[in-house]
Amino acid sequence: MRAPRLPSSRAPWLPSSPGFWRSPVRGPWFTSVLGVVLLGGITVLFVTGLLSYAAYNPDLAPVNDQTPDKGLLGFYLFAWPTDPPWLYRLTQGVHVTLGLTLIPVLLAKLWSVVPKLFELPPARSLAHALERLSLLLLVGGALFEFVTGVLNVQLDYVFPGSFYPLHFYGAWVFFAAFVAHAVLKTPAALRNLRRPRTEENEPGSPSRAEPTVSRRGALGLVGGGSLLLFGTTAGHSFDGPLRQTAVLAPHGGPEPGPGPGGFQINKTAAYAGIDDRETSADAWRLVLVGRTGTVRLSRAELERLPSHSSALPIACVEGWSTSDQRWRGVRLRDLAALVGHDEPPDVLVESLQRHGAFRRAALRANQVADPRSLLALYVNGEDLTPDHGHPARVIVPAAPGVLNTKWVARMTFGDL
Repeated sequence: MRAPRLPSSRAPWLPSSPGFWRSPVRGPWFTSVLGVVLLGGITVLFVTGLLSYAAYNPDLAPVNDQTPDKGLLGFYLFAWPTDPPWLYRLTQGVHVTLGLTLIPVLLAKLWSVVPKLFELPPARSLAHALERLSLLLLVGGALFEFVTGVLNVQLDYVFPGSFYPLHFYGAWVFFAAFVAHAVLKTPAALRNLRRPRTEENEPGSPSRAEPTVSRRGALGLVGGGSLLLFGTTAGHSFDGPLRQTAVLAPHGGPEPGPGPGGFQINKTAAYAGIDDRETSADAWRLVLVGRTGTVRLSRAELERLPSHSSALPIACVEGWSTSDQRWRGVRLRDLAALVGHDEPPDVLVESLQRHGAFRRAALRANQVADPRSLLALYVNGEDLTPDHGHPARVIVPAAPGVLNTKWVARMTFGDL
């Protein structure tokens, strides 16, 4: 004889059965607290992420960004400003540090709602179907965005394709699902938070196991994990002893050597394939191209041009930054004037670098025009070191580090 099929309520070994999820910590209040924290945190992450994308001036030239068919998703893009000079340092530092800090909250929220992913039937009504779809996109989008973000911070590009378009499109999918889910669930979450509750009478699994920790205790563990990640990450935006506390950041160790060049870098000269013979005084020439033709300048000829100084930080997409360094060199707008541009135009900067992304970068006219934007020859009173871009590098206020091109070989001024 064939044994009768048991209903899901009598098959606790199936994830679709409520009896499968026995933790007494799960419940509306616990989930609502985590949801409200993520509501604010993810909104800040999304805004600072969009600002980070805008900082690359993606509409200026394909060399800055090759994301295809942005269409309406690029509606907010604007010419990235140069004031305040620490703008990108702030927005990207907040984006990366907050993103890492929210990881325990996100994992706890996913754990608290995982039974919803296995509910049967899949859709009881149109509203329920929309909620399930938003939940599926929300979970998938959150995991994709946080995983690719962490890998980027750690400089581990194991995912296929470029980080920038992947993270950009993933962010829009994730945030659309996030907004839909928030609209559906925030009113209920706020009611759950206002409702008087006790550990004993809050609904949860019908087959709850014996508690090993209270819900408040579980929130304390989540908060402690977030504080731990914050404390081991935030230092990458500072100098001195605080930087050494950033043990989870790729640049959280000691500064790269003493002296005027002893501040953080991403790419060494060796990694970029820079040959000392190319950067020697006899071999290296800066090529300027503009309205009136081409000019070639040696390092000695650049040093005879009017010199200016700027105190500017370096800030990178991975979230790390330095304090102001003292740069000295020739203003970009003065170089533009040498090839016939009285009004500073856009510029395409090309490097001797052979390996890695951003061997070329485009800057907008407002960045070229800023009197603090330099083709730097010196930093902190000394020649640039090879790792900091000798014989010459670009430095622009508020620009992401990758747009501050090192080992500059050619600059083409004009509309891009």
